[in-house]
Amino acid sequence: MSAAAFVLAINLFVAGLFATAFGVLAAYYRLALGARWIAFGYGCGVVTSVLEFVLPFQADARPVAFALFSIFLFALAFIVIGLARHYRLSPPLRVLTGLVAVSMLINLFSMEMPRDSFLRAMLYQLPYALILLVALGMMVKLPARRILDVALMGILVTVIIHFIAKPFLAQMIGSGGAPQGYLSSTYAAISQSVGAILHISTGIAVLLIMVRDVMAEITARSETDALSGLHNRRGFEDHSERAMALSQRSGVPAMMIVADLDHFKQINDTHGHATGDMVIAAFAKTLREAAPQTAVLGRTGGEEFAIFLPGTNLACGRLYAEAVRTAFPVNVAPELKGLNLSASFGAAMQDTDDTLSELMRRADQALYRAKSEGRNRVVVAKIPPSALAAESGTIKDFGTS
Repeated sequence: MSAAAFVLAINLFVAGLFATAFGVLAAYYRLALGARWIAFGYGCGVVTSVLEFVLPFQADARPVAFALFSIFLFALAFIVIGLARHYRLSPPLRVLTGLVAVSMLINLFSMEMPRDSFLRAMLYQLPYALILLVALGMMVKLPARRILDVALMGILVTVIIHFIAKPFLAQMIGSGGAPQGYLSSTYAAISQSVGAILHISTGIAVLLIMVRDVMAEITARSETDALSGLHNRRGFEDHSERAMALSQRSGVPAMMIVADLDHFKQINDTHGHATGDMVIAAFAKTLREAAPQTAVLGRTGGEEFAIFLPGTNLACGRLYAEAVRTAFPVNVAPELKGLNLSASFGAAMQDTDDTLSELMRRADQALYRAKSEGRNRVVVAKIPPSALAAESGTIKDFGTS
């Protein structure tokens, strides 16, 4: 077995391994939207590796060579579609279809050109580079990229350069006098070896990205309340603790606000749970629309909500709660307009050595006062001495707003 054939066997195994890995990911996690397409792509890679072994035994190599070229084109196109699906982008189907169709036609006509022709070699390799260039263009347009995404972009650039460089390498050292002699050439050994490294790098990067994003989405779903779209209690506590620690280290103020829908049991008993669900969703929507981007919002119980506002002083925290309180009964769906909707709020300012439970306890005490004083109001807990100093002595009244 030649060196090129040995590396080709490795490529065959690697393609099968990645096809299986992405197939399993697609089968077990419906959130992995692009995994199925990428599994198809690596499945096509298995077929092309088999055809590479079959090629030397053909009297007329043209049918197998054309099939090999075409199937590898489809493999790359499937991977591009898979990446688009994963990143929630619209797959560039027209561009890919056009590239594949035109490339196949050109390949048919270029078969009659001399094998050592630089133009023929470039016409063979350039379509592969162009399809991957489409993938790179998609990733450049992503609104946010993390380290693995940037790494994949770097790998794609390297693979594109690899395909463009292969015709130059073929001119320098030769690619065999006939297609049947390809596997015995030095060019094949180099091409297959470099290709193996790049295929493995690409597969690992894409697999890591998909696993990363699937796990992140699973975690987000486990921390999200389905009805309100806000964090559930677990998610709220986890995110608030991190935001709270950051604000304490930074020495910036922060507010905890807890809210409770007034007479919610009566709404459920009188109008039904479907109406109650609509009220909860409407209140959550009001919380989101009024909140800054840094806020942590959660539904911590049936009709109970909590909001952590990092970088917010007492005046701004109170203003936020008042804005939600007044907007809530106004900005609801028409079918809820006839209900007597209101909410009560308790607010507490973060102290330098507060724990999350202590901060929430003070906010809950303020909420209890709001309930006992007539509901539909905002009550602020007494400010701790260190937090009061941070307010520069500007706040004099700590009672009902």
